[in-house]
Amino acid sequence: MKQLLKFRSTIFLPILLTSFVIACQPTPQSEDNTTESTQNVTVRTAHSNWIEEHFQTEIVKIGLEKLGYEVETPKEIDYPALYVSVANGDLDYSVVYYYPGHKDFFDNAGGQTKLEGLGTLTPDGIQGYQIDKKTAQQYNITNLEQLKDPKIAQLFDSDGDGKANLVGCNAGWACELIIEHHLDAYGLRDTVEHDRGQYTALLANSLTRYKEGQSIFFYAYNPHWVGAVLKPDQDVIWLEVPFTSLPKKMANLTEKDTSVEGKNRGFPGTEQRIVGNKQFLEANPMAKRWFELVQISAEDINQESLRIKEGENQPEDIRRHAQEWVDNNQALFDSWIEKARNN
Repeated sequence: MKQLLKFRSTIFLPILLTSFVIACQPTPQSEDNTTESTQNVTVRTAHSNWIEEHFQTEIVKIGLEKLGYEVETPKEIDYPALYVSVANGDLDYSVVYYYPGHKDFFDNAGGQTKLEGLGTLTPDGIQGYQIDKKTAQQYNITNLEQLKDPKIAQLFDSDGDGKANLVGCNAGWACELIIEHHLDAYGLRDTVEHDRGQYTALLANSLTRYKEGQSIFFYAYNPHWVGAVLKPDQDVIWLEVPFTSLPKKMANLTEKDTSVEGKNRGFPGTEQRIVGNKQFLEANPMAKRWFELVQISAEDINQESLRIKEGENQPEDIRRHAQEWVDNNQALFDSWIEKARNN
């Protein structure tokens, strides 16, 4: 019996020790330093029909791929339905969380029970009303309230009905709701008409009118190509508003929240964040950390938006642009990847 126990110890003890040593080893990494924990994890995302979001989506996608995730081709879903898709687990994340403008969409889709807002993808978004500088100087227009005057409003009439045509936002966008609120709050219903449709197409028409020497009046959001083509203080000016007034869900915001460089533009500053499905984030802490770290400046998005407008607008173009952005920011990008791996 003693000889049998000695034989078993001789055979099994090395096996147990070997198993213990293997178990204590770090998770194997692939040739590109991704861990096996992300292998076979497929990630689903989407952006709206605003094509500039495709660029940001691709940059975030490249980072996930570098971390070892497989990312499906992004879908195109308009908000607020996009938030519902993330909350229900049909998508894992999206780059479209414009805060505070989209907080209503976020809350209505399930809020913090199902969703989480992450990082600050683009921290310096601004928005408001712009008119061409030539008309502004000629008629001394500085404030939106001046368009209550039918004679001033008529300067921006593009369809012959006597009202100013304001190029606004797509139906369903948060900015559409704010503009509609402003028309009532500032008493502009009788003199201003809110043109809604495809924002980019309407803006392109305004640019044509501007080149023809006509007056233009539009909602502007930066980052967007409009900021690279019609430069503030050079081609256009920002209009002030008489006082801060926002829809009920934003009623807690004050003049300080809607002012830039001492001028009240009527809209809150905007941060673009990433919105993620809570369960996905809990199961994928490395992806979550990546979402918290990645940032793209408004100026970089402006330049991309202009490239898209000038014809480089196919998916392969935008993927190439995203890779160029990574190459141009390689050291910073790599530092984010390393921190995400070591979360």
